Amino acid sequence: MKHLISILLFTVLGTSAFAQADNILGTWLSADKKAHVEIYKTNSNVYFGKIIWLSEPNDPTTGKPKVDGKNPDASKRSNPLIGSLTFLNFVYKDGEYINGKIYDCREGKTYTGKLWLNDDGTLSMRGYIGFLYSTETWTRFK
Repeated sequence: MKHLISILLFTVLGTSAFAQADNILGTWLSADKKAHVEIYKTNSNVYFGKIIWLSEPNDPTTGKPKVDGKNPDASKRSNPLIGSLTFLNFVYKDGEYINGKIYDCREGKTYTGKLWLNDDGTLSMRGYIGFLYSTETWTRFK
């Protein structure tokens, strides 16, 4: 009987942790309100975020969709920004999404990062360069 209760308790707690981890899923409005990023999960419980909307999707000089022109990988500089990944390889642990990378297409730089949900329903994103960091707060797009 104790064994059955332990199994049930583990199952409920495990399911609850996965449900809590998935609270990040959905579309988020960037801090500067210029982009919507959709956060999704792969089958291996790894979280990614891709740009799905830009307030100015086209380059004003060419009239064509904006591209990832500052990407350090020259072969990716002609890729459209819409559809590009900005959050890569985050895993959920103890209330945070860790061990991931944040790509900032405005600068063409990739940072070590972590994400977490705040009590008010906002999303905090922190990017690190060594011991220095910068944090932004995003809101859920409805």
